[in-house]
Amino acid sequence: MEHTDTDFGLSRLLCEWYDTHKRDLPWRHSRDPYIIWISEIILQQTRVAQGLDYFNRFVERFPDIRSLAEASEDEVLKYWQGLGYYSRARNLHAAARFMETHYEARFPQTYQEVRALKGIGDYTAAAIVSFAWNLPYAVVDGNVYRVLARFFGIDTPIDTGAGKKYFAELAQRLLPPKRAGLHNQAMMELGALQCVPQTPNCTLCPLADACVAYANETVSLLPVKQGRTKSRDRFFHYFYILYKGKTFLQKRVGKDIWKGLYEFPLIETNEACEWPELSRTHEFERLFSGISKLTWQSTSPLYKHVLSHQTLYTTFYQLEINEAGELPHGFHMIPTEDLDQYAIPRLIQKYLDSLVGNMK
Repeated sequence: MEHTDTDFGLSRLLCEWYDTHKRDLPWRHSRDPYIIWISEIILQQTRVAQGLDYFNRFVERFPDIRSLAEASEDEVLKYWQGLGYYSRARNLHAAARFMETHYEARFPQTYQEVRALKGIGDYTAAAIVSFAWNLPYAVVDGNVYRVLARFFGIDTPIDTGAGKKYFAELAQRLLPPKRAGLHNQAMMELGALQCVPQTPNCTLCPLADACVAYANETVSLLPVKQGRTKSRDRFFHYFYILYKGKTFLQKRVGKDIWKGLYEFPLIETNEACEWPELSRTHEFERLFSGISKLTWQSTSPLYKHVLSHQTLYTTFYQLEINEAGELPHGFHMIPTEDLDQYAIPRLIQKYLDSLVGNMK
């Protein structure tokens, strides 16, 4: 696609709007690709309001590639705790270690090298190289899809191969090479603040006069998605086991949610299951093998925890035992006061917070 005066006129309107309305965010005061990288990874699945404090704490503890690379995975996950989508943190850590080994703890400066780092896709690579070095690569995220689909009246589904290719080419065509970083920031900010998913105030939009969707009253219909992945239900039963001031944790492994985080002993069932039925399962017998006395203390309300493509229905059981028995492989016995030293899923943290609240 060739550039036209109209394309860059659109960019000029965006940049003028951005200069007046942009949010004052700490990573926008830096051209350091490391700082930009951390902010972009945090904001992939996290709102700015929630991610800001996490960003500040993370870069205070890990201010550069080397400090992140030399930390343990457990510590990195602990600083990430509460943000969810923990593969982001594991990929950050792996990429930092790769850069320490192959780039002397410096950030590579070409799009291809940045794109090759673990956990970095087309969007994140374009954001890093355009914000840090003004390289001419257009970013395409959810905000950009929305702005472009509405402005040009495009009903091609954005979650198809053809749609992704079309929008990527269009975004690149609109990008003015000499102000790529500024244009990318402006496009994303318009989608985040003005061209929002639900009930945008189009009368205040700098692009309203030329917006096809606004003229055709189809703003609420765009962008189009072909379909969503069906969600599945899972039923978790966690056991907060107390034994002489200690409790038990295991580290999650395998290709599932929360890999690398710690959790209480868990039994997962195929459907909702009450205590009498649960206590007769083979998994329950295996978990408490060799324990002669088990005292039930409390059962939590049912927690509904919604993740991407799955919903967890979770109950916590607080139990006390009189002897440790034979712990299944992979469990660690730790003092209860040391729980805050371990990276745990937000769901378990909510349960522990409720126990503290009940004690007040």
